[in-house]
Formats: sequence, C-alpha cells, structure tokens
Amino acid sequence: MCGTPMICHVVRTLHRSPHIGKIVILSQEVEHLRPAVDAAGGAILVESQNSISRSIKAQAEALGFSAPLLVTTADHPLLTVEMIDEFVRNVDGDLAVAMVERRTMLKQFPDAQRTWLRFSDGAWSGANLFALLTPKSSFALDLWADAEQDRKKAWRLFLHFGLLLAARALTRTIGLNQAMAKAGKRLGLSAKLVPMSDPVASIDVDKLSDHVLAENILTERTAQRDATKPLRAD
Repeated sequence: MCGTPMICHVVRTLHRSPHIGKIVILSQEVEHLRPAVDAAGGAILVESQNSISRSIKAQAEALGFSAPLLVTTADHPLLTVEMIDEFVRNVDGDLAVAMVERRTMLKQFPDAQRTWLRFSDGAWSGANLFALLTPKSSFALDLWADAEQDRKKAWRLFLHFGLLLAARALTRTIGLNQAMAKAGKRLGLSAKLVPMSDPVASIDVDKLSDHVLAENILTERTAQRDATKPLRAD
C-alpha cells in the first residue's frame, strides 16, 4: 500500500520504462518519502538543496553523463511509459524540454486552465520532462537557478539572454523552438523543444482544478482498462 500515491505512480512508471536505469529522487523530506518509494519499487533518495536547479546539477555532476539524464517531477500523476518513450525518441543536442501546445490541449480538454507561454508558433505549457544529454546542459541549470522565479513569464525568462530576445518573446515575433535555440547558443549549447502529442503530459497538480482534472482522467483510464479486460470463465 502506498501512502503517497502521486510519487508512487511516478516511480512505478519510471520502473516500467525500458529507457530508465537508475532512479534518484530529490526531496527535503527524504525519510517521509522512503516508505512510499520502497512500496513503488525503490529508488535512491537524496536530500535536496533549497534550489531545485542546483540540486539537479549536483546530482548530474555526481552521476556523470555516461548516459543521458531524464528529469521529471513528483507532481506528474498522469505520466505514462508512452510519454517517456515519445520524449526520449525525439531528444537531441545538449538539452531538451518537453512542452504541450495549446491547440493540442484544448482539442481534448477545452476547459483546461494552464499557464501558457505565447510565441509566434503557438502557446506552450511545460510537460515536466527534461533531458540533460551532455555536461554542457549544466550551464542551463546555472541560469535556471537564477531565473527560477521567472519561469512562468516568457519575456522575463528570456531577459536573462538579452533585451533583443526578451523583446521578441514579448512581441511574439519568434517561435519557442527558435527562441530556445538562440538562448542555448548564448550559453554555448544546443537546446531543443520537444512537442508532446498527448496533452495529458502537461497536467501536473498545482491547484484544486488540476487535482479534479487529473482524478477525472484517472477514473476514465481505469474504466477503459476494465472495459478491455477479457472475461474469465469460471
């Protein structure tokens, strides 16, 4: 029995993915999470720092880059093996970030409320999947530590890369993929946007409406699985 269902789901999903090897969980409440993590199949628990970016960087440097590093969050209750597979198949360069475009979301969930970063190629919401592919990605983590408070305002985020890029983000005269490429170039690395086909990838649980939406989707998934199960003859 798992006392923390959300993190149990994430850990179990990671264990089921053929792309995942070692699982490391960063938390400021390591012992509180240990029973739930053990119940979900186990993982290495590490006490995190005050900055999540610096905590990830410390672990990335400790693990090295003998293999790419996938980063996700514990509040990803709808994460699936298929999402991980789609993301991993499309990552490239030094750093990759998964996002969902607004039209993809609204086609399936017209009432969904997300934080949208608006660019010339659409409006985007984060999918809580990141790939750190080479040691160069550490440069992005350094900047992210300085810009964490700006992560949901595109123009403020891109202000860290210069006035011109921030102005283009504010006026929506640049696409997100191009903006990421330019921002990465300023850091001496290649950064790529990975658009996700499943809108559920961007649903985390930050507020009550997210919780309600996630519960409804999980209920629907369970009903679909039950409907496809073969009948057993007694």
